Amino acid sequence: MERTFLIPHAVQRSAEKYPDHPAMRFNKQALTYAELEQQTNRLAHLLVGLGVRRGDRVGVFLNKSLETAVAIYGVMKAGAAYVPLDPMAPAPRLALVLRDCDIRHLITHEPKRAAVAELLAGSERPDFVIGLDRLEGAPAAVEFAPWPALAGLAAEPVVIPGLMGQDLAYIMYTSGSTGAPKGMMHTHFSGLSYARMAADTYEVTHADRLSNHSPLHFDMSTFDFFSGPLCGATTTIIPEPYTKLPASLSKLIEEERLTIWYSVPFALIQLLLHGVMEERDLSSLRWVLFGGEPFPPKHLWALMARLPQARFSNVYGPAEVNQCTYYHVPPLAEDHTESIPIGRVWDNAEGLVIDEADRVVAEGEIGELLIRAPTMMRGYWRRPDLNRRAFYYRQTFDGFDDVFYRTGDLVQALPDGSLRFLGRKDRQIKVRGYRVELDEIENALSRHPAVAENGVYTLPLGDDTLALEAAVLLKHEKQVTIEALKAFLHTQLPGYAVPENLLLVAELPRTGTGKIDRRVLRERALAARSGAPKLEG
Repeated sequence: MERTFLIPHAVQRSAEKYPDHPAMRFNKQALTYAELEQQTNRLAHLLVGLGVRRGDRVGVFLNKSLETAVAIYGVMKAGAAYVPLDPMAPAPRLALVLRDCDIRHLITHEPKRAAVAELLAGSERPDFVIGLDRLEGAPAAVEFAPWPALAGLAAEPVVIPGLMGQDLAYIMYTSGSTGAPKGMMHTHFSGLSYARMAADTYEVTHADRLSNHSPLHFDMSTFDFFSGPLCGATTTIIPEPYTKLPASLSKLIEEERLTIWYSVPFALIQLLLHGVMEERDLSSLRWVLFGGEPFPPKHLWALMARLPQARFSNVYGPAEVNQCTYYHVPPLAEDHTESIPIGRVWDNAEGLVIDEADRVVAEGEIGELLIRAPTMMRGYWRRPDLNRRAFYYRQTFDGFDDVFYRTGDLVQALPDGSLRFLGRKDRQIKVRGYRVELDEIENALSRHPAVAENGVYTLPLGDDTLALEAAVLLKHEKQVTIEALKAFLHTQLPGYAVPENLLLVAELPRTGTGKIDRRVLRERALAARSGAPKLEG
């Protein structure tokens, strides 16, 4: 009888078909599919030997590296779910995830030694650390297993009884409005459904070379790490310094002969403006995918002109449903100014557009987009309150409901059936492709002992990008510098969520019900920037 096909079986199948083909590349080093299969099997054996069981959560705390692929597939082969941890996050935020997800096993490597030592000094710490020798001063109860320990383990697959498509494959954490991150639970079924749909939509083959530009804790990474092995393609993991140096990045694309690119528009805009693309041979690129935020049409037109051989697609989908729509961008005129649609809901999915009363809107009217798809998450980890609000149930017949995820995104159907994205229903925004909850930033600021109240808002930077700004009211007896407040926020939040500007104010404007009026704060900031008189609130 044919076995149930799960996400890690993609590596095993590609190892059988293309054993010597590069599966992963990083810094001119490579792992073939045969090597990736053996190393992930060995890691799975190690994890099982250290007590990992089906359904456990294993933290992956790595900088970009070849070990990243070994870690995530090794965890899944052990029957557990991998939990990617932001390698740049402050220790208190990491501790929140460790506690919330009950992570007992942590996979890391030498570059994270100091950060792991800081984690182990706290009350929320793992019992097992894979990837390091014992750290000086580490609690005696913590066990360590360095990467060389894998060499003597069996390279055959681990058999996990009862593991099936509905079991958890990974939990990805994102911002939460209460100040605590929330974990999205994805199964083998949802992850594999996405990998297959994406591979079919973008015609991925084993001859392709994908670009892993996004960090592992960002949902875009699942395209490279799942669809690539499913098709036997090569995934080139982009070193983090290259993401900050556009000229070096364009050189890397040329040298690696990348064929499919996937990133937020910001990375592509930097590549266009500062990547000396005219000096590079980028003819290998056949498809450019972008998503996570709007792409300014003037920059998209210029990039398409620079890469005439490549197809371009706007990719849309909250991490809760992976991807769910796509728009293959036609040739654009140089003076094109309309925003790029997010396209149609793909074949194996259904979308509804509803109003505030949960009624389906008439064609062309604005409403919230709901998605029903096999790529949808199972729910939020240990958050029944969020799950009650996140899903919409449509009764089809007695005792059975169709379940849709409420994206919170406002859309409008265009005459050709494509959807146009119009903004967020709530206060969740995207900054350079990263999802940020404005309420989470306010909660973090409020934790500073000198802060009485604060309001966070966004300001347009031009080219459809946003800047974060906060107005801060201090307690009467307290004094603190803006620099100190920013330093504090960097211990509480990822760097991209720290506002560019903090303003110390004598009062905060209020609505008629006494709430902080963030609309007035934003209008005042816009007026100040333009030199106009400040608006009274």
